[in-house]
Amino acid sequence: MYELAESRSYFLDGPEIWPLALRVRSQPAGELSVIAPYDGTLIAKVETAGIQHVEQSLKTAYGLFRNRDLWLPLAERIGILERAARIMLREQDSLAKTAAREGGKPLTDSQIEVQRAIDGVKICVEHLRSDTGTVIPMGGTTTSANRAAFTQREPVGVVVAVSAFNHPLNLIVHQAAAAVAAGCPVIVKPADDTPLSCLSFASILRQAGLPMAWCQVIVADEIATAEALVTDSRVGFFSFIGSPKVGWMLRSKLAPGTRCTLEHGGAAPVILMEDADQDLAISSITRGGFYHAGQVCVSVQRVFVPASSAREFASSLAARAALLTVGDPGRTDTDVGPLIRPGEVQRVDAWVHEAIAGGAELLTGGAAIGESMYQPTVLLNPPLDASISRQEIFGPVVCVYAYDSIDEAISIANDLPFAFHAAVFTNSLNAALRVFKRIDASAVMVNDHTAFRVDGMPFAGLRQSGLGVGGIPYTIDEMRINKMLVLKSLEL
Repeated sequence: MYELAESRSYFLDGPEIWPLALRVRSQPAGELSVIAPYDGTLIAKVETAGIQHVEQSLKTAYGLFRNRDLWLPLAERIGILERAARIMLREQDSLAKTAAREGGKPLTDSQIEVQRAIDGVKICVEHLRSDTGTVIPMGGTTTSANRAAFTQREPVGVVVAVSAFNHPLNLIVHQAAAAVAAGCPVIVKPADDTPLSCLSFASILRQAGLPMAWCQVIVADEIATAEALVTDSRVGFFSFIGSPKVGWMLRSKLAPGTRCTLEHGGAAPVILMEDADQDLAISSITRGGFYHAGQVCVSVQRVFVPASSAREFASSLAARAALLTVGDPGRTDTDVGPLIRPGEVQRVDAWVHEAIAGGAELLTGGAAIGESMYQPTVLLNPPLDASISRQEIFGPVVCVYAYDSIDEAISIANDLPFAFHAAVFTNSLNAALRVFKRIDASAVMVNDHTAFRVDGMPFAGLRQSGLGVGGIPYTIDEMRINKMLVLKSLEL
């Protein structure tokens, strides 16, 4: 049986050595090096799990779910989550530094992420305290006479959560804390680039009183191991945050009956109307486009501006982007940190220069800074068939497109297989409602950037951008079933 490792650290030749979050009786499959994306230094080494560990983990989790006498009572789950939030509050500085170092998000933004994660755990508690079933109407027909019916919530089964690197603590809270709240045993596979925040949260849950087998962490030794975990028939619910290619592939291999939610990304559009507050838009889009070096699934990528003012707007946006401080994510004055891997820097640069070769005008940026960072970049009028116009850039690049009519801008914005968040800047209610009604998106922000999010709101990618609904209360509900009881009595 797996055991969560203690939160203590180990040191060997300088770097920190983290044991597997789930210590097993058998030897680990291998070891994963966790590398700081900013300077390539070794942060830690984490023991990895193989197929035999996956089997042990699934056997333990499924055994818990099948034995209803072992289910955690509601009051116990609430108490665990409340204590976890208090522990996170005490350890928020350490959690922020870990997230910043392993993921490359600037420290100031990582501190905000930790605050959001703490609030996310509290949202779990609030949702459980206010949770209700449903009364089903009976007695309206002769066949339903003398009956009463209502529903209550039950956990759907074992949850397997595969997470992404870009919010290494908060995404784990959205998946693992939600599973604990729902009463589901959960097995988490964090991103290989950022496992340390996940291990920290699993340790915090244990300190808060969660029995170790209810939240297990698998740092897989290879892709086949992770796939075996996800596609096992004992998995009741699969939660995925990551690339569309991987997410849809894994969904196609799920065992019959496994439910799932997929959160991918998009190429978020913003439409400026003639009456838009230009200063507000520039400030907001700078934040929404370059936050975490653009490595956000709803980051601002495509900005549509009336032709008469497109160049002026793009130049002003470029001037603001050029002032951003790019550098060490551990410094509080850094605005933009590194991309997660050097290969991503090379890909972003290739897409930028493909667009330039096709006729885009480079207004600022357009070059790598060493192997790990990329200059905040603004392009004017890239070709609509360029990679940067058709795919998610996931880098610090914002494209500005001139349009002649609002319907043209909406049509171009909709002409992608992705649909997630969108935004419009205008002082006209009718214009805002026109965009809201006609643009393909699950959420439309008015006078705000597309990356706005609070953790209690629904968060859903459409088309290739995802499946199901995220956001902590909605994730909890996705991880449960409505079980109905029908009572028959002559006294009813």
